[in-house]
Amino acid sequence: MAYTTINKSTDYFNTVLYSGNYQSHAITGVGFQPDWVWIKERTSTSSHRLMDAVRGVGKGISSNDATAEESLAALLTSFDSDGFTVGADNGVNQNNQTYAAWNWKAGTGQGSSNTDGSINTTYTSVNTTAGFSISKYTGTGSNATVGHGLGAVPKIVITKNLSSSNNWAMYHASVGNTKSLQLDGNGAPATSAAYWNNTTPTSSVFTVSTGNDVNKSGDSIIAYCFAEKTGYSKFGKYTGTGSADGPFIYTGFKPAFVILKVSSDTNDWTMFDNKRSEFNVTNKALLPNLNNSESTDHAIDFLSNGFRIKDNDGTVNPNGQTMIYLAFGQTLVGSNNIPCTAR
Repeated sequence: MAYTTINKSTDYFNTVLYSGNYQSHAITGVGFQPDWVWIKERTSTSSHRLMDAVRGVGKGISSNDATAEESLAALLTSFDSDGFTVGADNGVNQNNQTYAAWNWKAGTGQGSSNTDGSINTTYTSVNTTAGFSISKYTGTGSNATVGHGLGAVPKIVITKNLSSSNNWAMYHASVGNTKSLQLDGNGAPATSAAYWNNTTPTSSVFTVSTGNDVNKSGDSIIAYCFAEKTGYSKFGKYTGTGSADGPFIYTGFKPAFVILKVSSDTNDWTMFDNKRSEFNVTNKALLPNLNNSESTDHAIDFLSNGFRIKDNDGTVNPNGQTMIYLAFGQTLVGSNNIPCTAR
């Protein structure tokens, strides 16, 4: 049985749903002051909007778009003690539209500079308990290391060039250090030393090479890093079966949020959570690499100790293909011995 020191996972990650009214208003119920907020309109076509406390309010990037950071004063106007406040921007607050917001807790606000790597970060905001950090740095165009502050080896590193129109880059430990995934694309991982210099992250730094996505000279880059925490987060892989009653993936906790992507072929990313689908089957999916509205084309079950694929669709369960996942959730048994039950 998986024990964890994180007794209340919703202190570090939580999903909230809300409706837009095209007027500035506070979104509450997160349970903490978030440092990374990812918002997607559910009911119509609209880009994903990602904001964080390191870059500050009014700064947006989109997971489905390579475009550089946008300054939008009416986007997210404050990070609050129990959530955040949105302005009158259509991307996060269109009248009569519904939204999902996924929220993570890093450190306190922008944090401070990290000098562990050959590149000193402008800011690094760190939560070592939850294994999450946000780092902003300036690219050099040469092989370099960047401090992440986690004190543990990250299994996920996600970067976005803020200054130029360049693709997102993701290091996933299950894919390895010779390849990179594009969050804004549906392709198989690209093999190139220009991303991570064929070097696995350490407990203090991750390595970047000469690629513009991760280290363009003079450009500002944001990095989101995750280390696994027992009973709270898991980043791994599974093999698809092509069956409607697909594989079971053990995480050691009841998932609250899952992102999937086939890593051996071309297909879209998919994301599920426990608020849009409150009961199994969990079939309300959004696609991080597309601006599509919510669909019910894919299905998984959230269980007490993992998730099971309930679909033969090639996006989540292609026969014989390798799938990677990112999962965050609720502890099975915490250090206070409180069990977590299935849905």
